[in-house]
Amino acid sequence: MFSEFSGKPSHIYGLFFFSFLILATRIQAQTQDKDVLFIRSIYDQVLCSGTSYSWLEHISEKIGGRIAGSPQSEQAISFTHTILDSIGCDTVWNLPCEVKYWYRGSKRETFSLVSHPDLGNQSFKVLALGGSGASTPKGAAGEIIEFKSLDEAKTRNKEIPGKIVYFSRPFDQKHLRTFHAYGGAVDQRVFGPNLASKYGATACVIRSMGSRIDPWPHTGVSIFEDSVKRIPAVALSTQDAEILSKLLQKGPVKAKVKTYCEDRGLKPSYSVIGEIRGSEFPEQIILVGGHLDSWDVGGGAHDDGAGCVQAMEVLHTMIKMNYKPKRTIRCVLFMNEENGLAGGLSYAKWSNENKEFHLAAIESDAGGFTPLGFNFDADSSMVKSYAQALGKWSELLDPYDLKISKGGSGADIGPLKSQKGLLVGLSPDSQRYFEYHHTEADRIKAVHPRELSLGTAAMASLIYLIDQYGLQ
Repeated sequence: MFSEFSGKPSHIYGLFFFSFLILATRIQAQTQDKDVLFIRSIYDQVLCSGTSYSWLEHISEKIGGRIAGSPQSEQAISFTHTILDSIGCDTVWNLPCEVKYWYRGSKRETFSLVSHPDLGNQSFKVLALGGSGASTPKGAAGEIIEFKSLDEAKTRNKEIPGKIVYFSRPFDQKHLRTFHAYGGAVDQRVFGPNLASKYGATACVIRSMGSRIDPWPHTGVSIFEDSVKRIPAVALSTQDAEILSKLLQKGPVKAKVKTYCEDRGLKPSYSVIGEIRGSEFPEQIILVGGHLDSWDVGGGAHDDGAGCVQAMEVLHTMIKMNYKPKRTIRCVLFMNEENGLAGGLSYAKWSNENKEFHLAAIESDAGGFTPLGFNFDADSSMVKSYAQALGKWSELLDPYDLKISKGGSGADIGPLKSQKGLLVGLSPDSQRYFEYHHTEADRIKAVHPRELSLGTAAMASLIYLIDQYGLQ
């Protein structure tokens, strides 16, 4: 019956291949059309009916600064747990962690010049750095000695005893991404006070980690070794730092620092978790999250209330759209990112003990500004494979001005790297972030509701694609 095709099988095979190619192209086009429409519907839902801004207003204004271990952090745990439960998550629970509770004190810290020939006893507004020790009631006094780097302080260490060390290196404005400038300056805040104390300083002052000249001092963590005395450590605003450096160019400057900080020891706390169970591959987890704690000044709106409400809104959006994920989508609101990382470490430990696998983890911890795309990281053995998988979706994400680049991800999800899944950080426009970071100005009014929603929609879109197609 096949005799008429005898000797000419290539014609049949060619015809079959051509037909298959047309069919495959049509299927691919239909699939892409489906994805285009669904991603568009995500944006429509979030931009027109999102509720994250109202959640953020409650967190940042009614609760306020939420340093780990504080009553405010406990209020935030309760509030977000209630929200995740109310939006219809399959499961909501609190995961325990143990945090160090640093308390700023019942009085605000002060920094003032002592008998300056031009300015007298003028006071400058400061913020104590997280981990700072308390001064004596009379304050820590001494002549100020200025350094541009930790290495300079080490080289000139014999000049330090009995003085107030001042680290004054500013942001390098050549960096297009302000996070790179932050990374190039922040060592003096994190390690400077410990170094100053080792060499006999009475106190330490640092120039705030800010990208512009303004009157807002920035707090942030300083790490003291157990064997090193916790001296008073405070941050000057960039505006006052400029003034102080100019004064020091003219001659010696004496000052006095008063702090009232307390180390209140270890406290039990929790990260808050909610999830939608996957229907086909529930053992594969796609995490989206931010950190629930903040510093105790301001409202922690950009850092990182925004990331938390965006993560909650991702799940809320999928539930409202009646989307049934193939994989488990889990929202994690980590505790203690700012001064200990207890939440991220305890979560990774718990997850590994339960032999979980996070196919992907996405963190939003760079502010609620307009999203520009995503940075991704992974175990070195998986980077190339994941880059190829993500590259397939560029056409779907391009209309929303979202690019995917190799880079960092997030501090809280970093401990999951050993699971060899994809680690992703939402990358918003960074130009204004360090105007608010760790300051009293980080309030709800600094966050634009539309920009906040765009970040939610961006993460929800990427999660949809990963859920639908995996990372092969």
